[in-house]
Amino acid sequence: MTNQQTALGPASGSVELHDRWLRVGFGRRGHADFHLRWLRHNCDRDLHPLTHERTVCSSELPDDLRASGAAVIDDALVVRWAHDERESRYPLAWLEEHAYARDRVDVRPPNDAERITIGDRGEGLHATVQRALAIVDLEGAAVVRRAPGVMTPPENETEHLIGAFSTAGLRVIGTHFGRVEDLRTDNTTNENTDQLGYTDAAVDLHTDQPFLEVPPRFQLLQGIRPAESGGDSYLVDARSAAETLKSIDEEAHELLTRTRVRFHRKQKGFEKILDAPILSGEGETFQVRWSYFTVAPYDLPFARMEGWYRAHDRFARLVRDTRNQLRFSLGAGDLVLYDNYRMLHARTAFRGARWLRGVYFDR
Repeated sequence: MTNQQTALGPASGSVELHDRWLRVGFGRRGHADFHLRWLRHNCDRDLHPLTHERTVCSSELPDDLRASGAAVIDDALVVRWAHDERESRYPLAWLEEHAYARDRVDVRPPNDAERITIGDRGEGLHATVQRALAIVDLEGAAVVRRAPGVMTPPENETEHLIGAFSTAGLRVIGTHFGRVEDLRTDNTTNENTDQLGYTDAAVDLHTDQPFLEVPPRFQLLQGIRPAESGGDSYLVDARSAAETLKSIDEEAHELLTRTRVRFHRKQKGFEKILDAPILSGEGETFQVRWSYFTVAPYDLPFARMEGWYRAHDRFARLVRDTRNQLRFSLGAGDLVLYDNYRMLHARTAFRGARWLRGVYFDR
């Protein structure tokens, strides 16, 4: 989201350069945010030298404006534009007078996986599970690193984990895959394995079971055997991403909350269809349904289709930005529990006999 500032010369103030906007600091008087398009539309070099009237319409500007540098010099913001290397100058007093986003709070999804990671402290499985659930309630997910030799082989521990989570107030939810999933390329234990999770291909960000009226609330993924290479996991806090989208593009956020799309899961032995919005609720009632591989072709009026794609893709680019992702790998015995209503999950492609076990829970 944030690009490192490229200085243009000795600076007497502060500026943060982002992809589509920048933040100017006014010292003790706070800060203000400005879109790059707004700034270029108000470039000092596009004013008539005698009348000082604007001589350029915003429609004449490139659609994808980028700044290659920005700094505060001599009480003015100076911006260098990437497409033509022009430098524009904006006096700080003029920016304060015309600031339309004073002291805006910039919301960003977390990207430090350590904040959701705990170790096995030898306190017993039930105590570890309670700690993990507390982190899930707060952060949306928890990664648990198990102490070596707690139980080998790890697959013998699955039922103990289910029992510990059940004691903590969760209940197992079976799906069309079965009660416990063996996510491996040579699966012989589950039904309906004709889907990406049972291959060695990358599976990008998604939520599970979005085609169900009430998807399972939580999923446990237990590391049984890591891949020879690849197979790393990553999560995105979609609730924070939705708040980010709302703070930068309220219209796009609204479209994702009021436009119903069709999720269609069709396999050899299973089919389910559901129409629902991608985003709904907020806070504790927030829910995201996101699945690029089970969403059906969009069926919207011609006049709304381009706007829909713009809104959808802006959210997609937010969550696909690696700077907004929690990345980690699961070793043998490690596990992750995440809130399927709040978090998107994914994995990279891999090579070798990778084996994870998956279990769905509700409260």
